[in-house]
Amino acid sequence: MTVFNPRTDLAALRARLASHTGLRIACYCAAWCDTCTQYRPAFEDLARRMPEALFIWIDIEDDPEWLGDEDVENFPTLLVQDREGTRFWGTQLPHIQHLERLVRSAGSMAPTDEGPGDLAGF
Repeated sequence: MTVFNPRTDLAALRARLASHTGLRIACYCAAWCDTCTQYRPAFEDLARRMPEALFIWIDIEDDPEWLGDEDVENFPTLLVQDREGTRFWGTQLPHIQHLERLVRSAGSMAPTDEGPGDLAGF
């Protein structure tokens, strides 16, 4: 599955967000961040292994509007949402197995109002 980037895939991303009913997983990063550069291939591989989810890679300097009023202080900062709300918003260690476990358990997590808001609204 494709990892969408608002900078290069905005029309396709908006169309997918409008129709997608499953999990939305966004990684907030920065082009200058070595941790992000190293994490990205694993994030893309996880997207291929979990085609039922929508994966988004957001550079906070190129697309700060996708953060809303939130700040990112550490990388990777991850957002996991579904139609009911945000299931996770925060920093994780850059080990993809942590995100994979989080995604697999997201349905059992209570929705919260934390995070940049509903991605489907961007």
